[in-house]
Amino acid sequence: MEHSEVVVNPTPISAGEKVTVNYKGLLADEGAEEVYLHAGVGYNDKWREITNIKMEPSPQGEWTAQLRVNTTERLNFCFKDSAENWDNNGGHNWSFEVHNGQQYS
Repeated sequence: MEHSEVVVNPTPISAGEKVTVNYKGLLADEGAEEVYLHAGVGYNDKWREITNIKMEPSPQGEWTAQLRVNTTERLNFCFKDSAENWDNNGGHNWSFEVHNGQQYS
């Protein structure tokens, strides 16, 4: 099984920012016609504000979606296709810390 490539921009993530998620991996490699970003915020397995965002394909075989993160809780996500096949990073999902946007010195 090939490793999935996930790029989140910008990182670090600040609350209130629009975030772009690029995905190239298992679902794309297996010819998925549609890929969805399955995202939520929270800690561990206590996700809230769960959403599914249809990703846009690129000619390079990469899928892209944008979302706004309005909380300082962790951003968690994985991917699924229209046939309910999942890429959840080997059961660990992807998780990013979200900052409050203040600069610390």
